[in-house]
Amino acid sequence: MVRTIISMEEDLKRWLDRKAKRERVPMSRLVRRAIENLRRESEAASLPIERLLGRTRGTWRHGNGLAWQNSMRREWRGRG
Repeated sequence: MVRTIISMEEDLKRWLDRKAKRERVPMSRLVRRAIENLRRESEAASLPIERLLGRTRGTWRHGNGLAWQNSMRREWRGRG
């Protein structure tokens, strides 16, 4: 684990100290938890294409998906 220094407003630091005391955990654990949550939210908002494809793989259950796409494209071009 690496150490880092952050700057924050005094009222935020006091709030964080109180919360850490109530939860009986180090303030650094609360900061790490907040950063982990921010990271999860950020990654969920912009899934890499590989993860998105992995999550949706196998959802088409109506035969050959590529054949269906090609038939739709022919239909769109008026060659149905």
